[in-house]
Amino acid sequence: MSRIGKLPVAIPSGVTVEVCDQVVRVKGPKGEMSMGVLAGTTVTVEGDEAKVGAERLTHNPAFGTMRALVANMVTGVSTGFSKVLEIVGTGYRAQMDGTKLVLQLGYSHSIEFRPPPGIVIKVESPTRVLITGFDKKMVGQVAADIRAFRPPEPYKGKGIKYEGEYIRRKAGKAAGAAS
Repeated sequence: MSRIGKLPVAIPSGVTVEVCDQVVRVKGPKGEMSMGVLAGTTVTVEGDEAKVGAERLTHNPAFGTMRALVANMVTGVSTGFSKVLEIVGTGYRAQMDGTKLVLQLGYSHSIEFRPPPGIVIKVESPTRVLITGFDKKMVGQVAADIRAFRPPEPYKGKGIKYEGEYIRRKAGKAAGAAS
C-alpha cells in the first residue's frame, strides 16, 4: 500500500475541492483546474481534507499517483509553481517583448517563444528567466521547451540550464599531443 496515498490532502482556506462524475475540480485564487479520477481510485472530500481511496490497496499503482495529482492541483491554485532557467554563454540573453520571450542564443536569428495561457514568463536579468503558473505539468513543460532551444553542452557549459542543475564537464581535445 502506498504511504503517500494514505496521507490526506489538506485544503487551505480560499480553495474549494469538489468531486462529481469522476472529475475532481479545484478552484483557488490563482486559477481553476479539473482532472478525471484515475481508474481504480476514489476521491472524497471531508471538511478541509481530501482523501484518496482505492478498490484494491495492495497492487494499485494509481493510488499514490492520484493523491499526488490532487495535492499538486491544490498547491497550484493556492500558491503556484515556478521554475528558473539560467542562460550561460557569451552573447546569450533573454528579453521580453510584450508577452513573448525573445532569446538570443548564438544562432543567426532570434528565437521567439509565446507562453501558453496560464503561464507567466518574467526575465529577472538577461541571463535569468522565471516561469510561473498554477499547473505543475505545464510549468515544467514550458521550461523544458525553452531549454530545448539550446541545451547546455558538456565542453564549455554554454546553453540554457535549470537553476542548480549540474552540468557534467568533459575534457577538451589535447592540443599538440606528440605521437
